[in-house]
Amino acid sequence: MNKDEKLALIESALEEFYGSREQIAPNLSKAVLYSIQAGGKRIRPFLLLEVLEALQVSITIAHAQVAAALEMIHTGSLIHDDLPAMDNDDYRRGRLTNHKKFGEALAILAGDALFLDPYALIAQADLPSEVKVDLIACLSFASGSRGMVAGQVLDMEGEEQDLTLQELQTIHANKTGKLLAFPFEAAAIIAGLTPELRLVLTQVGERIGLAFQVRDDVLDLTASFEEIGKTPQKDLAAEKSTYPALLGLEGASDFCNRTLEEVKQKLDQISQEIPFKKETILEIIESLRING
Repeated sequence: MNKDEKLALIESALEEFYGSREQIAPNLSKAVLYSIQAGGKRIRPFLLLEVLEALQVSITIAHAQVAAALEMIHTGSLIHDDLPAMDNDDYRRGRLTNHKKFGEALAILAGDALFLDPYALIAQADLPSEVKVDLIACLSFASGSRGMVAGQVLDMEGEEQDLTLQELQTIHANKTGKLLAFPFEAAAIIAGLTPELRLVLTQVGERIGLAFQVRDDVLDLTASFEEIGKTPQKDLAAEKSTYPALLGLEGASDFCNRTLEEVKQKLDQISQEIPFKKETILEIIESLRING
């Protein structure tokens, strides 16, 4: 299955959930779909399907539903991140943020829906019950007070503070890393891997999450609005600790690239233990590399 086919399956799962059944509050659906259909890269759900295929698992609609559930959580987090009480941004993915389009109250509720609906979507997927329970628990831990939400709180508390590199990594291991580790851990759950291999795959996702955040910090300083689809240098204005602030631009770029090399080593480790087609995942890793 090629990339376009995987993405089409994910889009179909999202639209099926929100578009093909009667909605109690149509304006809520409009607000949700506005952000879901804003044209993101879908890197998290795409990674989940890619890792499954690398593990030689045939992709099904149920797998696309799990991937779509992950994208719902991510999209909900972006809606809330952009609110005036948080990052206070006017643009996301090149167009008005949800609260600028629909108002703050509806944007908050759209985010709430996107945090709760994913569990219903996984629950109705055609997968063994024990697998669904494990996936739901894993996604909850990655998203809530043991993951993304906790990281967001630490990030807010760290504004105007001189954080150490370790403190910064703790923030982003949760704020960004947990949702990027989920595709790898979820694939391990679905494929029925041993606890040892599940841990290694989860570590791959965590390291990719770290590299992703370092790259995002660099782009916030160096890229234009057209390139990143949101207001650049927002972290600088908010006086947030970032990897370039701690390590310098060159040091942050080197740190990102070294982290990606660690990911490649772990993928090699997995390939030595089980059949694992890692080529497409390596291409994704290379796309995160900072050159120049």
